[in-house]
Amino acid sequence: MSDQQAVQSVVHLYVDGMTFAHEGALRKAFHPKACIVGNYDGAVEWLSLDEFIAAVAGEGPAPAGMQPLIQIEALDVTGDVATVKVVDEFAGMRFSDHLSLLKTDGRWMIVNKLYYLHP
Repeated sequence: MSDQQAVQSVVHLYVDGMTFAHEGALRKAFHPKACIVGNYDGAVEWLSLDEFIAAVAGEGPAPAGMQPLIQIEALDVTGDVATVKVVDEFAGMRFSDHLSLLKTDGRWMIVNKLYYLHP
């Protein structure tokens, strides 16, 4: 599997984990020290991975059989770092997520998620 394919797999794991409130998938996609940052409800939201997972769990899973929206608009791999811009939906809201990934011990993980909530 190429690095680009591996990064895409992590993005799909992340979106599926978020859509279906699957904690294990989210913990596999993200580095334990990852930050999730964006403007939400007029205030800057700065979450740890645990806080993000709790928020996802609080919304609950999407209905079984639902196809998650995953539109990868940009993907760049340079050595052991990658950036991805992906449009997805969560809890009826559309987001543009800018993900930073790092390859450590042969595995890609999201270390930062900066998001934009579409009006």
